[in-house]
Amino acid sequence: MKRSYLKQSLLFVFILISSIATAQHELKNKVVDFINLLPIESASVYVQNTTIGTVTNADGKFVLLVPESMSKDTLVISSIGFKSFKVPVEEFDNSFEVFLEEDIATLEEVVLNATPRPKTGDSIVLRALDRLDRNMPNQAYLQKGFLRHKERNKKEFKWLVESAITIYDDSTYVNGDVDNIKINVDEVRKSYDLRDVDSLFAYSTYLKYNANVNLKPKNLRRDTINTSSLVKAIKWNDTRVNGLENLFKGKLNMVRNSKAPKALFGKDVLAKHKFILDTILVDNERKIYKIKIDKAEDFVGLDTEGIYNEGYNAKGWIYIYWDNFAIKKIEYDLVAASAAQKTRSKRLFDTQTNHKLVISYMEYQDKMYPNYIYYETPKLVNVGLKNEKLTEEEQERYNKEERFYYTVQEILFTEVIVDQDKVKQSLTQQWDPDIFAKKPYHKSFWDNYNTLLESEEDEQLIKDLTKRSSLFNKE
Repeated sequence: MKRSYLKQSLLFVFILISSIATAQHELKNKVVDFINLLPIESASVYVQNTTIGTVTNADGKFVLLVPESMSKDTLVISSIGFKSFKVPVEEFDNSFEVFLEEDIATLEEVVLNATPRPKTGDSIVLRALDRLDRNMPNQAYLQKGFLRHKERNKKEFKWLVESAITIYDDSTYVNGDVDNIKINVDEVRKSYDLRDVDSLFAYSTYLKYNANVNLKPKNLRRDTINTSSLVKAIKWNDTRVNGLENLFKGKLNMVRNSKAPKALFGKDVLAKHKFILDTILVDNERKIYKIKIDKAEDFVGLDTEGIYNEGYNAKGWIYIYWDNFAIKKIEYDLVAASAAQKTRSKRLFDTQTNHKLVISYMEYQDKMYPNYIYYETPKLVNVGLKNEKLTEEEQERYNKEERFYYTVQEILFTEVIVDQDKVKQSLTQQWDPDIFAKKPYHKSFWDNYNTLLESEEDEQLIKDLTKRSSLFNKE
């Protein structure tokens, strides 16, 4: 009897200690524009002087888990062009929406009172690129974060993968070295793959680059190909189009990789981009340049192996702090511009915008680290045109709503590790960047991990998807 009582007591103490160790505040609410009452998307929600934070979704909503040990710290909700909202974590009220007021510094006012400094969009961007060595990390570091990979056509979700990831970067961007970036997928939760498995285009491309066999999709027959071979081809295509190494080591990581060969923001940045100063806003009580990204003389290209990723014009915005010329945020679209790319994009993707990228940065210990990444791109899955020889099922597959796929990848970074002993220790582990690999699902991990809140539309689509397959399967 005593032994049983002792066991129960020990169990109670263990549970109590565990609950204290994992005790967290769950903060959730909606951020709204005070003037027009519209939701504010991509507002930053974070604990001051830490890297714990999130961003609001398309509906202006967020959820954030904050450790109990930070209950006295300050929660900051900010968005470029608005006054920040600040309150102690323990005093945040989940029942009332957060209203942000507009906060703008007029361009005329700033220019009149300015000391000599760059005055055009081009010169401001060049100054920001010149100061990357002082504004970006100058030692190796780790970042931990959450990745959501969505794939859908115009009608429904076809695939959803969510991962906890770790990034290692030794910060050698100053000499253009992209090989010293490591990526590991720590945890995964995902749906079954509900995409059409008979993507003959992916299979024919796979044969061309892996078996030196050049066959057109129209010359292939689905009933003569093993399903396992098709799956292997689709996985290969997934990795080359949406692999994390492509995103972090490639041209679209334009700030970090600005010194790499043929970089988008390299020495010839003004040959491919025109930067136009639009206005000056305020971000968390700091003045910030809002600069328009427009087309220049040359087309922009990404040099993707096996894919015609050339012939674009760049469009978007770049936000640069007034005081130290640190880059805060980039909104960057690549739009088909050459005749060949316009034709290809319309026929294969039904869109002229081939790449849509948003990267925002957070300041931590006077250095700028990636905070949030949004990347959207169309993807070749089904090819071919509707004709009378196709079966009814094949015709349906080639309808616009079914045929054209696109992927969205969102990454939210929630922790920066700069302790050099911990950073060096991490290099002894195995690093696996494959977000498409099957891994066990650990519910306890995800219950205490900060993730991005889905929009109401996506949440409904996810529910529709999970009616046919389990998002949190244990494969």
